[in-house]
Amino acid sequence: MYSEFSYPEFAMLKILPSLLLATAVAAAATAVPAAAAQLTPVETRWLSAAAPVLGYAKSVGLPIDIIVQPQAGPNDVPLAMGMADGRCKLVLSMRDNPNAETVLDGVPDAQRDVLIEAMTAHEVGHCWRIVQGSWHALPAGFTEVGTEQADDPALLELSKQQRETRREEGYSDLVALAWIQRSHPAEYARVHAWLKGVRDAQPHTHTSHDTRTWLRLAGQGAVFADAGTPFEQVAPVWSAGLLQGE
Repeated sequence: MYSEFSYPEFAMLKILPSLLLATAVAAAATAVPAAAAQLTPVETRWLSAAAPVLGYAKSVGLPIDIIVQPQAGPNDVPLAMGMADGRCKLVLSMRDNPNAETVLDGVPDAQRDVLIEAMTAHEVGHCWRIVQGSWHALPAGFTEVGTEQADDPALLELSKQQRETRREEGYSDLVALAWIQRSHPAEYARVHAWLKGVRDAQPHTHTSHDTRTWLRLAGQGAVFADAGTPFEQVAPVWSAGLLQGE
């Protein structure tokens, strides 16, 4: 979809600490050498829409930097979260990227910002997991059971990687929805339907981004607890999806 946690070595145009998000456009003018291009209108819009989530992430102590790639690579997704030097890196790869906004195809312009906000919350969910030391870890009390068989050990490893990634994607999809329930409850049904459509568009089940088990459980925003951070609110729903065998 729109995210992968890992990211290649960064070809950095600029790093903007989340502190500067409220004035991202102004900061861009001074954060990079004069010869470097400023933020594009698309980048400016995405960062502006992301600002509430990133401001919240800063308030709970998540170390997030923003990286804007000067040019997208052939396999770069538009928005991704990485980790380097103990800090999360939210990476925008939108320049010369024909797929920069395809995930929003068919969405009226006026309705796009809340979806960008949800996508950002998804990425911040990844940051939370890695900062907590919980990346690819099951919740307390859970143990993976069952065995898989294959003649090629590489296939078993690939299956394991897909399974672990799918769980993380499920967790972060729930974080995105919990954030919307918290900040834009009137938009919950629309955001959920859009996210479900994105996941339903995948050609195969049980792929690394097949989070439909969790989306079915989160059909209503009321499924999330009222108290705690979005990262904590999603825990019971995430666990319930794990019990359903994903």
